[in-house]
Amino acid sequence: MLKFGLVTLGCDKNTVDSERYLADLVAHGGEQVTDLRDAEVVVVNTCGFIDAAKAESIEAIVAAARLKDDGKCQAVFAIGCMVERHKSELEEALPEVDVFLGNSETDRLIPELVERGLLGGSLVEHPGVRLFGGDLPHVRYLKISEGCDHGCAFCAIPLMRGKHRSFALDDLVKEAQLLEVQGAREMNLVAQDLAHYGRDRRDGVALPELLEALVRETSIPWIRNMYLYSTGITPRLLEVIAANPRIVRYLDTPMQHGSDAVLARMRRPERQKTIRERLAQYRAIVPDLAVRTSVIVGFPGETETDFEILCDFLEEMQFDRVGVFTYSPQEGTRANSMEDDVADSIKQERKERVEELQRAITSERYERFLGVESRVLVERASDVAGEMLCRAPWQADDIDGLVHVPINAASGIMTPGAFADVRIEHVVDDYDFRATLLRVAEQATAPIRRASRTLPLVGSGIPDSSSVGSFGR
Repeated sequence: MLKFGLVTLGCDKNTVDSERYLADLVAHGGEQVTDLRDAEVVVVNTCGFIDAAKAESIEAIVAAARLKDDGKCQAVFAIGCMVERHKSELEEALPEVDVFLGNSETDRLIPELVERGLLGGSLVEHPGVRLFGGDLPHVRYLKISEGCDHGCAFCAIPLMRGKHRSFALDDLVKEAQLLEVQGAREMNLVAQDLAHYGRDRRDGVALPELLEALVRETSIPWIRNMYLYSTGITPRLLEVIAANPRIVRYLDTPMQHGSDAVLARMRRPERQKTIRERLAQYRAIVPDLAVRTSVIVGFPGETETDFEILCDFLEEMQFDRVGVFTYSPQEGTRANSMEDDVADSIKQERKERVEELQRAITSERYERFLGVESRVLVERASDVAGEMLCRAPWQADDIDGLVHVPINAASGIMTPGAFADVRIEHVVDDYDFRATLLRVAEQATAPIRRASRTLPLVGSGIPDSSSVGSFGR
């Protein structure tokens, strides 16, 4: 039995991809190991989004390759986004890597292993389209489309992921049901642009219909929307969110800047006026909606005046959370031909200024929750004895802070994946909360262990395509 290690870098979309690779590897008799020193094959799923991500990917690949001398490793596979963009350069620079596979050729992962005699060609029982390999099995991600048709000047995602293509509704419902069987209590919908879902399929199914199907066909308590361009956030979508209590009242919609001049150079479709109008619409249709956005500072030509306009606009818009990034030129993008005329030191200074401004805005906005009763999802035990870490509906996984809930022997069992009702008492460090436990509302659901069966996703021998239905191959 092949022992393999799988390293995942980058975004939540990469996490979904890795879970599919994991399922295919296990389906062919592989065994995942957590200590890479025990792995006979190491697969590194790379990220190529910005320079820092590329550097992290290269560092991970080099570290894996060292295990060929220092461990049991016989082969290293580098796959994914960075390989899609820079395969020839990587092959020249890193000869110690055995196989490079970009996003468009990851269906070759199993055949390449078989051809090298590292994996048997026949399939064993298939665990499903995805197999969880992370730390929080109650928090899962559902990727509903692949690629992007937007022409933002700074973004290389279309070069790595290709044009936008939506996955079939039936396939997504089946995958969501699988995640529920595996213990999902929160399902985060992800894509390069969720709001673009369905436009290419022309079957009358768009994001609102998908959400309604997921509510109807699963019982996952929380469904959260991540990564929507504002141009696709329609009144119909907002009404679906407002009408379904299991769809978390949360939107993550990237703004990228507040200066119309910078937005135009970025080739973004919005301007201050449209952003202002749309945000007002969101909040009018969906009461208590939490809105997160992201901005880029230091884009070519950004003046101090542009930056001040951005800060003033953030003050006006009062987003709940803001992610801040410094501009990094990317080969092949339109912005790469522009002069990168904002010094790195100024980029970093502006990033810190926006973060400090937004910290104050978020802290002030969070005061509206003081004294409020809220249902929270239990994440894990805290490092502090007698305390559990939880998340409220307005806090997305990994990026929006936590709720600290003290417990004692009389509190009842609070295991990861359970839901509890709490009263918010304090804002802690601007982004977190401290709360009083009122009751454990709903215990975690143990993953269902189905009777042994062979799924109709795969046959015998080496398949000519991956076993993931319509999912982006």
